Amino acid sequence: MPTLLGLYLSEAMGYCKLPCSVLFLCLFISSCLPNQSLAGEVQGNLTAKLFIDASERSGHPIPQTLFGIFFEEINHAGAGGLWAELVSNRGFEAGGSNIPSNIDPWSIIGNESSIIVSTDRSSCFERNKVALRMEVLCNSEGSNTCPSGGVGIYNPGFWGMNIEQGKSYKVVFYVRSTEAIDVSVSFTSSNGLQTLASTNIIVSASDVSNWTKMEVLLVAKETNHNSRLQLTTSKKGVIWFDQVSAMPLDTYKGHGFRNELFQMLADIKPQFVRFPGGCFVEGEWLRNAFRWEASVGPWEERPGHFGDVWKYWTDDGLGYFEFLQLAEDLDAVPIWVFNTGISHNDQVDTSGVLPFVQEALDGIEFARGDSSSKWGALRAAMGHPEPFDLRYVAIGNEDCGKKNYRGNYLKFYDAIKRAYPDIKIISNCDGSSRPLNHPADLYDFHVYTSANNLFSMSNQFDHTSRQGPKAFVSEYAVTGKDAGTGSLLAALAEAGFLIGLEKNSDVVQMASYAPLFVNSNDRRWNPDAIVFNSFQVYGTPSYWVQQFFRESSGATFLNATLQKDSSTSVVASAITWKNSEDGQTFIRIKSVNFGSNSVNLQISVGGLDPNSVKLSGSTKTILTSAKLMDENSFKEPKKVAPIQTLLEEADKEMSVLLLPHSFTSFDLLKESAGLRITEDDLPLKSSI
Repeated sequence: MPTLLGLYLSEAMGYCKLPCSVLFLCLFISSCLPNQSLAGEVQGNLTAKLFIDASERSGHPIPQTLFGIFFEEINHAGAGGLWAELVSNRGFEAGGSNIPSNIDPWSIIGNESSIIVSTDRSSCFERNKVALRMEVLCNSEGSNTCPSGGVGIYNPGFWGMNIEQGKSYKVVFYVRSTEAIDVSVSFTSSNGLQTLASTNIIVSASDVSNWTKMEVLLVAKETNHNSRLQLTTSKKGVIWFDQVSAMPLDTYKGHGFRNELFQMLADIKPQFVRFPGGCFVEGEWLRNAFRWEASVGPWEERPGHFGDVWKYWTDDGLGYFEFLQLAEDLDAVPIWVFNTGISHNDQVDTSGVLPFVQEALDGIEFARGDSSSKWGALRAAMGHPEPFDLRYVAIGNEDCGKKNYRGNYLKFYDAIKRAYPDIKIISNCDGSSRPLNHPADLYDFHVYTSANNLFSMSNQFDHTSRQGPKAFVSEYAVTGKDAGTGSLLAALAEAGFLIGLEKNSDVVQMASYAPLFVNSNDRRWNPDAIVFNSFQVYGTPSYWVQQFFRESSGATFLNATLQKDSSTSVVASAITWKNSEDGQTFIRIKSVNFGSNSVNLQISVGGLDPNSVKLSGSTKTILTSAKLMDENSFKEPKKVAPIQTLLEEADKEMSVLLLPHSFTSFDLLKESAGLRITEDDLPLKSSI
């Protein structure tokens, strides 16, 4: 049996028009590749031919909304993630409304001889009455002297607060006392020994006899990725605290989104944002479902809720308004998923669902209503007088088949269409194989499966009726042992599936991977697209697959025919797209080699004028790795990431090498009249 290295050398010399840079890349990867066995042992080269009709009459336009993102509050994606709030359980409500209650993750500094901490229902905020009562028994002098640094409470945030030298943080809290107070507000290391930033608040009794808002700006003098916020004192007396918040000033546009996580989203150019779930919308019980009205208005007055599906508390700082703002900041269309009176364990009968219908109508008015309307006025008061661009709503999540879904759905559908006839409505029921028994503009299609199964589903929508509602593939991913916590294998299967969705984009309107985010300290689901902790972030191979499709939305899908034998595990497609920054037009050819054999792919592009493909300025991008189950990590964030090189001697007729277990795209730069670009004009990128 020849070695892989020998195979690549013979292919490079005997078949392919490969430049040196690509040859070296092949040699480097081949030296690392083991005998991978997904499709059997390597026996030699396979061949395939791809014929592309690139004429103007070819293909069909791809919807502008084809690829986007789905955000669910899972894995602490928002609370402790994209939403930059540093304090966990800022209102002391997570322990429930009954008192005394658990204040986790808040902890006490001092012992019972110096401090007693409890909760009571004395807050000035009607929707979250629980406040923290701190009775200080020691003093700065006398027989019971407070320990050095004082006593008080601290909050570690979400597995440590990331405090960085030179950056500013706004700390806000509400305080009440019958006596004068002297409180130190500090960021410290996790053990309290290192002070990163601190200030003292000294206020007379008359100024804090009623609940009073305090706001301070702390500038960090050192960096610590595992910090905590402290409120301490050495003055005897009783102090009440409520609604304690700490936010970095440096968030995206000041909108509260953590910059580096927001940028990860922006980099894949999503055309829509589906939110806020997912099962988060339903809840195990209706009493714990996300309700939009409780998540808007001043943050201090939001009661928060326990997400009983994913088992953690959220203060709902990332609420309905913030989701709409996120979509706008990403220049994406918002898709709001709301509860239909159905949870995992209980549901409202259709005869009693009208209050839920009104809640949905009110939510649409909040997003779209004039600032003089009831809910539009609240949106304006929150800083957004102009309406948001809400055009799509999803009635429920994964509720099709539940007893009351169809009846409830029709109540929502009729009411929304009467009030907002332009809004597109998404059903939970799958219409890909048979017609729906109710009206809808789109239908949900969810799939979580093995790598082989998902790759085989690249033709899932080939035979779907071209009449009726469009498909919204709002949740898809490889899961189980094939996925690990984000493997190359999973990414390749998903890439093949997405090529199939792109091919069928006349009936598939939208698609989004799920889940989007995971805080590495709270993995409720594997795998996920973006992994982070308090200060680090990386994309899984599945995230990088999204980069290959970011120019597809709004492009033109070209008719292409792939000729291969049954043993060749290759799918391929072609589009034309235009770079909005410089106006250049490209033909992008994408191909997934899912097998363990290398493949010589002969590409023939027809329907173009002579000399219409530039011989320089084109690129090749490849996603692969030494092992099929390779993953990225904080230590190696781009172990599996796309590598981009110049594609020298690009032409309408090419023979290219597809490495085993790889995803490759070729961007052929089309000639434009009067446009002359040399190879030196095109920057060479090491990765997308």
